[in-house]
Amino acid sequence: MTDEGFPCSPLSFLRLQSWLSPNFPNGAYSYSHGLEWAAEAGLVHDRSSLVDWLEADLCHGSGRNEAVFFNEAYRCAIDNDAAKLTLVAELAAASRGTSEFALESSQQATASLTTLRRVWSDPILDLFLEKQIQPVVAVVLGCRSARERIPACVALPAFLHSYVANLVIAGVRLIPLGQTDGQLAIAELEHAVLSASAQGICSTLDDLGSAGLMVEIASIDHETQYTRLFRS
Repeated sequence: MTDEGFPCSPLSFLRLQSWLSPNFPNGAYSYSHGLEWAAEAGLVHDRSSLVDWLEADLCHGSGRNEAVFFNEAYRCAIDNDAAKLTLVAELAAASRGTSEFALESSQQATASLTTLRRVWSDPILDLFLEKQIQPVVAVVLGCRSARERIPACVALPAFLHSYVANLVIAGVRLIPLGQTDGQLAIAELEHAVLSASAQGICSTLDDLGSAGLMVEIASIDHETQYTRLFRS
């Protein structure tokens, strides 16, 4: 079943904006997804290298997989397939490549799930507690967006844009960059966001995979980095 005929009501769109806002209390601001080590090592040192790093992660690394998990969770919610959603959630939780990525994922998702259940409750969110599944943000927001009847072609790009925008904010602090350079970086990543979204919408769990080895290595090395601002 597709989302082509779903109306995107103003209320649903406002909710999506709230869930993806930097003000949403999930602690995303305290994680850099390995970017802190990349900056320390000189691999990311200006706006151009920041955009290259994030574009590679988005299109070929963990960002690519997050798009797949988001879309699969979305489909499960549309089809009311609790068994498949459980499988997707478990696989997403098990896909974290390092201990810091696991912490980054579980902390943000648990905080997101708690807030969503309290402020924008929906029966589908209870599945994570009933099945004792470790939540992942892409899965939680994917299924919740579907329940709001927000088209996947709107919800997934918005989710990925929020994903890279948070890391650009980290880059602005780490390199450091000015606020204008940060906005230019986000603008330069727009086409990568749309490309990753288009691929994610057409993908299934069989398409999972990552070539973002440097991001994984950065996360591993960040665990022993002496001076750190971020938790990952």
